[in-house]
Amino acid sequence: MKVREVDPESPLFGRVRAGYTLRLLNGREVIDSIDFQFRSADEQVRLKFADTRGREFEFEVNGLHGDLGLKWEEDKIKRCKCKCIFCFVHQQPKGMRRALYIKDEDYRLSFTHGNFITLSNVSDDDIARIIEQRLSPLYVSVHATDDQLRGEMLGNRKLRPILPQLKQLAAAGIRLHTQVVLCRGINDGVHLEKTVQDLATLYPQVATLAVVPVGLTRYRQRLPRLRTYTRRQSGQIVSIIEMWQAQFLKTLGTRFVWAADEFYVNANREFPRLTTYEEIAQFENGVGMAREIITGFNRRRRSLRNIHSKKRVMLVTGQSAWLFLTQQVMPYLLWEFNLRVALQPVANRFWGKNVTVSGLLMGRDIIAAVKPFVRNFDTIVLPPNCLNADNLFLDDVTLREFEDAIERPVVVGSYNIAETIKEVYS
Repeated sequence: MKVREVDPESPLFGRVRAGYTLRLLNGREVIDSIDFQFRSADEQVRLKFADTRGREFEFEVNGLHGDLGLKWEEDKIKRCKCKCIFCFVHQQPKGMRRALYIKDEDYRLSFTHGNFITLSNVSDDDIARIIEQRLSPLYVSVHATDDQLRGEMLGNRKLRPILPQLKQLAAAGIRLHTQVVLCRGINDGVHLEKTVQDLATLYPQVATLAVVPVGLTRYRQRLPRLRTYTRRQSGQIVSIIEMWQAQFLKTLGTRFVWAADEFYVNANREFPRLTTYEEIAQFENGVGMAREIITGFNRRRRSLRNIHSKKRVMLVTGQSAWLFLTQQVMPYLLWEFNLRVALQPVANRFWGKNVTVSGLLMGRDIIAAVKPFVRNFDTIVLPPNCLNADNLFLDDVTLREFEDAIERPVVVGSYNIAETIKEVYS
């Protein structure tokens, strides 16, 4: 492990420098930054470093400093070796940002960032480490508990059986959030029922299960043929999952399994009450996000009564959110508070008509949708999830380039629409 930066408050400041390599901690090699945090939790730790010339130095410090004020160069990401029939990475064209082609399958990122993993590349040593260091919760893509079907879906027939892996982790107290990417005619029907029932037997350590529809782009050349769900089929999936929820609520005390918001949108069904999502543990997976947005707006919308500005505002959204925002939010903004607000849906021309979430909107697609109408507005509000931490859209358009293209001030909104509106009109 190589040091990237030393905090001035670190007990090692002035003694360890950027570029130094950690050789040993209490006589043992350290695998990565998580391993360092775990092993440096002792009251006293002995560290052996090598400088850029290979000279070695030893220090003994109080380990209760936590990370000891050391920042490390990024750990090498563990890559996925599967060829899933629905893999989004395989559905991208050439020439995009390099990071978008990385297929991570790293249990450390599952622990630290909530990334879903398939457990397809974890060794016995990895499992032992997860248990020893209590890397919990983890987020696991199961897709099917029938191992033959799962192997076919993941394009890897040599996978270890999934249920024994989950049972081993569950028995050791590791909490697991799971998902099924549902593919029409493949892992739905009786296969989905088996998967749901099998995973429910591992509750409470398998804490939640999300059922999400497969995402299909227009770049699926030479890939297995997959189909999206119709409105009627989406409604059937919602109904059967709600039936299972009622059963599990009686037997387990939790609803356990949830359908992603996209199924409700596709079926044109009303979202359940916020309380039915319980802890909303899979919010970032699109489970309960829509209801949280609606409920959060309703709880805070009274604060908009004191706005008297005539500013004209355009709210940009993906097509999947457009319908429920039109029904549940816009009437209050327009008729109760008399705000000059318009909702602009953006069709995903880049990925194709089947991709409707705002998090996958390209900067250029938004520009194309907004520009014909922009002269009628003073401010444009973007969804919170269409830009990364560096203010880049997926197509590498910067926020500054976006503002220059539309020649209007831009605000990146939050999931709290009422607070966003207050910010825009302040």
